Amino acid sequence: MKQITSVQNPFIKSLVLLQEKAKARKQTGTFLIEGLREISLAIKGGYGIETVLFLPELVTENDISKLVKTTVQLIEINKEVYQKLAYRDTTEGILAVAKTKSLQLSDLKLSKNPLILVAEAPEKPGNIGALLRTADAANLDAVLIANPKSDLYNPNIVRSSVGCLFTNQIATGTTAEIITFLKEKKIDFYCATLQNSTSYHTQNFTTPTALVVGTEATGLTQEWRDAATQNIIIPMQGEIDSMNVSVAAAILIFEAKRQRGF
Repeated sequence: MKQITSVQNPFIKSLVLLQEKAKARKQTGTFLIEGLREISLAIKGGYGIETVLFLPELVTENDISKLVKTTVQLIEINKEVYQKLAYRDTTEGILAVAKTKSLQLSDLKLSKNPLILVAEAPEKPGNIGALLRTADAANLDAVLIANPKSDLYNPNIVRSSVGCLFTNQIATGTTAEIITFLKEKKIDFYCATLQNSTSYHTQNFTTPTALVVGTEATGLTQEWRDAATQNIIIPMQGEIDSMNVSVAAAILIFEAKRQRGF
C-alpha cells in the first residue's frame, strides 16, 4: 500500500494542478472527483478510475473494493494532504483520479423520441450544475453545451452538479455544429427568447425535441433565434423580464415531460 504524507510530494502537486487548471486537465485527460456518492455515480456513468486516495480513519480498503470493482492504484494519505486536495468543506475522506470522457456530438446515443436540453455559452459553474441536476431529474436524453465557456470538469461544476455531470449524456460544440446536428437528426428545437416568441405551453413537445436556453445577461444569439422551429417565452407577470437560466430550463423541461405523460 503506497502512502503519501507530504503536500510537497510531486504527485500531490500534480493533483493540485488538476483541481486548479483546466489546461492540466486537458493535457492529462484526467480530473479529480471528491466524495463517495460522486465517485459511485462516475463509475456507474462509465468513467474510468485510475487512482483512489483515502484517509484510513474514514475509509477502509474494503469500502473502496465495494465501490471500485476494477484494479486501481490505492494511496493512503493523511489529513494534511487530504485538505490540500479536497474542494469541499465536508470531509468524506476519499478522492479519485478519473479519466475525462469524449464530449463529441457523434458519440451521443439518443432514443427514438429524444428530449434534449441545449444551453448556449453558460458561464457560471453553479448554473451549469443546476442545469445538469434538472436534466438528471427529468432523465433527459442529453445535455448539449453550445460555445462552452467553462471546462466541464471544473471542480465547481462537479460539486454543484452533485454528481449529475456523470449521470447525463453531455456533448459540446459550436452553435452552428449543434444546429446542424439537431437538423440532421430531425429534432425540432424551441428557443427561449424574448424576441418574436409565443408562450411555451402552446407548443407540442411530444415529438423529438430540444429546448434551448441562453445566458441571463444576453440571451440566445441571433443564430439560434433565426434557426428555431419556434421561439418560445415563459410569461412573466412581475417587474422583471427574465429568471435564472436553470429555473427557466426546468419549467420548459417539465412542461415537455408533462406532455409526454412523465
